[in-house]
Amino acid sequence: MAKQEDDFKRVISHAKEYGYVFQSSEIYDGLSAIYDYGQNGVELKKNIRDYWWKAMVQLNDNIVGLDAAIFMHPLTWKASGHIDAFNDPLIDNKDSKKRYRADVLVEDYVAKIDAKIEKEVNKAAKRFGDAFDKEQFLQTNQRVVDYQEQGKTILSRLGKSLQNEDLADVKALIEELDIACPMSGSKNWTEVKQFNLMFGTKLGANAETAMDLFLRPETAQGIFVNFLNVQKSGRMKLPFGIAQTGKAFRNEIVARQFIFRMREFEQMEMQFFIQPGTQKEWYEVWKEKRMKWHLSLGLGQDNYRFHDHEKLAHYADAASDIEFRFPFGFKELEGIHSRTDFDLSSHEKFSGKKLQYFDHEVNKNYVPYVLETSIGLDRMFLAVFSNSLKEEELENNTTRTVLKLPAVLAPVKAAILPLLKKDGLPEIAHQIIDDLKWDFNVVYDEKDAVGRRYRRQDANGTPFCITVDHQSLEDQTVTIRHRDSMEQERVAISALNGIIHDAVDMKTWLKKME
Repeated sequence: MAKQEDDFKRVISHAKEYGYVFQSSEIYDGLSAIYDYGQNGVELKKNIRDYWWKAMVQLNDNIVGLDAAIFMHPLTWKASGHIDAFNDPLIDNKDSKKRYRADVLVEDYVAKIDAKIEKEVNKAAKRFGDAFDKEQFLQTNQRVVDYQEQGKTILSRLGKSLQNEDLADVKALIEELDIACPMSGSKNWTEVKQFNLMFGTKLGANAETAMDLFLRPETAQGIFVNFLNVQKSGRMKLPFGIAQTGKAFRNEIVARQFIFRMREFEQMEMQFFIQPGTQKEWYEVWKEKRMKWHLSLGLGQDNYRFHDHEKLAHYADAASDIEFRFPFGFKELEGIHSRTDFDLSSHEKFSGKKLQYFDHEVNKNYVPYVLETSIGLDRMFLAVFSNSLKEEELENNTTRTVLKLPAVLAPVKAAILPLLKKDGLPEIAHQIIDDLKWDFNVVYDEKDAVGRRYRRQDANGTPFCITVDHQSLEDQTVTIRHRDSMEQERVAISALNGIIHDAVDMKTWLKKME
């Protein structure tokens, strides 16, 4: 655990040092769990968003986009169930005065059991080498089987207790597992209570007539209330999807783990409208599609896993999370939910307006079912960033810090480095920038020795460094250095655009999904 904490601290420190993420309002000591994205962070975030949008909207002829408002009529949240059911179970420690999500305390306990399983797997893999069969080991090693059964039993009980709103049993479970306050070690807990997560605000200039509103806690409802607008104006036929990215707001009880759990965050969601009765088929289709999208970035298949929900939300008949191995363990990255017809039917009821689709094939109207994929953009940012940050030992007994971001997502694609600040080398470097900047985000870097500039760009995540030297004056060639391998090659200046394009082209990366 200590190593995990050290690794995570290094991620947070690196994100600030290289202009990726800053504490919001830092000069005023900041706001808890609210962050700003710096000059590199905003580019990485944009590139992730674009990578998702191209895969989800541009490459699917039956999915279109939407940008719904953050403010919505308050009845929206009554219809969606957020006013009555959008709660987290909280528990306070009487000695430390710290507040926690009760379910997260239990899930963190199970995560420690998962860590024990992983430790056993790693020991066995080292012992058996190439002959090691992980799946067989997980099924046959008695200690591991017992660990798995223990974790499953705990989560199953937690899920049932939350489903039945049996908060007394949630507290009893915490006490039976002997869970202590992470800050103080105290086990002196209060009762578990429900806490609504929505931020309230008001609409109107006059305090007496102002309408009570909420900042949206998710982007999905903007899609549902616009279902017919999009369907009719776009002449969409089922099945079809509506995708949206945008800000959402949740007054989290315990916002922690850097940008993993924030009070202001960004979602990338797609609601796929389908014929009732086909939801199981589409549920499996979208689980497979979304996992392929993640794997296309090359972050490592072992870093992903599916986790099926024990407790289903009030709107769902099936739900699964794609979990990612963050520095603090496996946690939810994306959710795939079969939402049935709950949302559209509920909005029909509360609005008094029909939200139905006329299906010419069966010659009748019906309320479509919905299959949802929902991913946190900030969590995806953290997954990519934390997985890419490496400390490498080199052959000359030195180390380098390198941010091996997928080249397609890297904020800066190439740094142009004149060997000297004279002899016409900066002029050639600027000519190269003027040519490349139309297609790629590139930077100019002339400070310090070339070796130090290489290290700086490695740590910044820049896939290519292009060095202009005196030979460039003679034959219009430069040295291009590859971040990941550190290999260097001499190429014509005229070839640079093609080399960079081949490495960062979104088409090349997304083709891996096929």
